[in-house]
Amino acid sequence: MTEFKSGVDLSLMEGVLRQYQDDDTSLIMILQQAQSIYGYLPQEVIYHVAERTGNSPAKVMGVATFYSYFRLKPMGTYQIMLCDGTACHVNGSERIRTAISQELGIANGETTEDGMFTLNEVACLGCCSLAPVMMINGETYGNLTPEKAIKILRKLRQRESGEGIRILVGQGSCGVSAGATRVAKVIAGHKTATDSFTVETTGCIGMCYLEPIVDIYQGDTLLHRLVKVTETDALGIVQAVRKNDFSKLEAMFISDEDARFLKKQKRVALRHCGVVNPTSIDDYINHQGYQALDKALRMEPEAVIEEIKVSGLAGRGGAGFPTWFKWDAARKAEGEHKHLICNADEGDPGAFMDRAVIESDPHTLIEGMLIGAYAIGASDMYVYIRAEYPLAVERLSKAIEQARSRGLLGENILGTGFSCDLNIKIGAGAFVCGEGSALTSSIEGKRGMPRVKPPRTIEHGLWGKPTVLNNVETFANVPLIIRNGVDWYRHIGTEKSPGTKAFALTGNVVNTGLIEVPMGTTVREVIFDIGGGIPDGKKFKAVQIGGPSGGATTASDEHLDLPLDFDSLKSIGAMIGSGGLVVMDEDTCMVETARFFMRFTQNESCGKCVPCREGTKRMLEILDRIIANEGSLEDLDLLQELSKTISETALCGLGQSACKPVQSTLRHFRQDYLRHVVDHHCPICNGRKRRLVIKPELCKGCGKCKRNCPMEAISGEIRMPHTIDNEKCIHCGACWGACPFGAIDAIEEE
Repeated sequence: MTEFKSGVDLSLMEGVLRQYQDDDTSLIMILQQAQSIYGYLPQEVIYHVAERTGNSPAKVMGVATFYSYFRLKPMGTYQIMLCDGTACHVNGSERIRTAISQELGIANGETTEDGMFTLNEVACLGCCSLAPVMMINGETYGNLTPEKAIKILRKLRQRESGEGIRILVGQGSCGVSAGATRVAKVIAGHKTATDSFTVETTGCIGMCYLEPIVDIYQGDTLLHRLVKVTETDALGIVQAVRKNDFSKLEAMFISDEDARFLKKQKRVALRHCGVVNPTSIDDYINHQGYQALDKALRMEPEAVIEEIKVSGLAGRGGAGFPTWFKWDAARKAEGEHKHLICNADEGDPGAFMDRAVIESDPHTLIEGMLIGAYAIGASDMYVYIRAEYPLAVERLSKAIEQARSRGLLGENILGTGFSCDLNIKIGAGAFVCGEGSALTSSIEGKRGMPRVKPPRTIEHGLWGKPTVLNNVETFANVPLIIRNGVDWYRHIGTEKSPGTKAFALTGNVVNTGLIEVPMGTTVREVIFDIGGGIPDGKKFKAVQIGGPSGGATTASDEHLDLPLDFDSLKSIGAMIGSGGLVVMDEDTCMVETARFFMRFTQNESCGKCVPCREGTKRMLEILDRIIANEGSLEDLDLLQELSKTISETALCGLGQSACKPVQSTLRHFRQDYLRHVVDHHCPICNGRKRRLVIKPELCKGCGKCKRNCPMEAISGEIRMPHTIDNEKCIHCGACWGACPFGAIDAIEEE
């Protein structure tokens, strides 16, 4: 065989040649797929196809040169097909060709020196009613004039060089709910054929409190970030772009204070959120997408696992378990059939990190999962996602279709012989299905009930086969680790907890939204530097970390300066968990907070094991009694005892961690409990030295307040003014909310 030195990777043809090895009529189809792979037909490929198909090089070259579809030279990024059919010829296609040739400096069949454009005349494009016509990379442009053709080419060159204006409208769930989709539609509606800017969809940048957000880019450079944009602002935005004068938009510019929201962050898992178009695989690829997969597939699977091991990547779903350990154990497990699952059942109240990643950057998840599947030897993958995330499901489904169409899912991925596909499984609203064994049962169509372990899911998982489960954020880290190397990754975060962590920052904080910070960032930095502190000048009291499985920190310097990492939080009885950060101010009763999470856990208990089913029910009853100011000091001891028992004996991890909110609040906010069980009066729950009165001039005697009072503290006849007995009143506010006439008022006591 003739030797060549151009470096063409002939291994990419193996899958194609195997597919048609027994078909003597397949030469044209083989050449079509070869051109699809390489962009043209290199001589090396011509000779290789000839040798493998048993044809002479002359025959293969003869076929390649006979058909106008085939190209023997590299093509430009933009392939111009200029129609020279009868209708186009009559309407001036020759003038169009002359203008294009002069603009680009190339003749028919040539490619520009920068490799951007290739010009080819074709007999007919079949769009005669639009003559003269040209097609560029599958997009048709009709009714051309020389001026219009040149403008189109310059626009494409401008876009490629990064000089074009792009208007990006954030359309994650928060943005959509705030009206971003309508804003984008109106902006696009004002765009005319002469406008060169583009209007593009992107995901969530994380500043939920400022939605809808519109970013104006020139190439990859952010020119202006506009916040709280409305439909009425759309025309002004378009006019500003046309004139390159944004002075009239200053009222929408993000403030310096709000811009600080992103400055202390380090985006790894969220790197593309608010940057790429989540509906475009090309945009993802243009941002180095799937490069890590290509690199990983050229490594041995064991080498990929070793990279993850050295990186120190731990599971971001809550437990912080070493990712490599699961992968290694699954690879070594007996049996050829193995499964990889992404747990996107983000059921914690106050957490939305996984949703944002899938809505904003679905291809990152796919790429990370493919690398994991290759490492463990899995041939199929599943994403188990909440039914409450319809936008995430929609965008992930589209991304999967796009990846399949590019040969990135399915058979013989990137010509390496590795085959793997991805399916979506939608949950049906059970918090417990976030637990591994319950999740696999749900995928199998059964009740999502945790099972006794061992065996672990790694050994006996989906349909009894070795199965690895990681969450969305964990997989989102994988491509960057593989692409940039472990040294790059380990320089982020701390020695024991390298990398970053994404958090959903909510509650009584000025700047709510999605953030990502290096491991080791303090609670103080997150709440006050990124979050902007507590609104209305109120005092910070606590932050609940990790949702129903986490614990609360206090306003002490010790806790505020606590690093957010796996080990530090465990020392105070908290945990990172899924990553929800709910900030609470001085007006929050931590007993009520503990009750809220206990009610959630009790409602979501699968009921399989007695400690969780009955224990959480008893704890909720005690907390209800304490909130009603009917508890005792003995109840606090009983809560401690029950918490310990449940934590040690519950079947699954969710049940074992269910008592953490109660345990941490008893430990750090005992005074809140004592107000209820000793003073029998909580200034937060029962009012701050105020008494409720019913204004006789406003009261109509409807009786709604009386019927809603849990303490029977309200008396009065129908259609007559009612009164409140403040000796019985616990200031729960039930009457206040029930009165349709605004007759109930609170009076400050001396």
